[in-house]
Amino acid sequence: MTNSRRKRKQKRNGRICISLIAIMFLVIMSVQIVKLYQKEQEYTAREKALTESLEDETERQNQLDNYEEYTKSQEYIEDQAKSKLGLTHENEIIFKEDKK
Repeated sequence: MTNSRRKRKQKRNGRICISLIAIMFLVIMSVQIVKLYQKEQEYTAREKALTESLEDETERQNQLDNYEEYTKSQEYIEDQAKSKLGLTHENEIIFKEDKK
């Protein structure tokens, strides 16, 4: 083999090696990009679920605040006195339903 053939063969082998390295790099990067995309989708779904949960809990907190205000009112005291103790106002008339 002559020197020029040997150099061409080495050059070709070098190009093949560089091409293989570049292809491996692209494959590895593609796999990593897919993994990151899947993670992002998971995090987006989790964020959505947590946001909905936060909204539900905020609504529940508002309901509890409203109930707390109601329990401090005169209306609540009267309702409890009527339902649990059977008390009425002086001029109030009570009608009872007949159970059949």
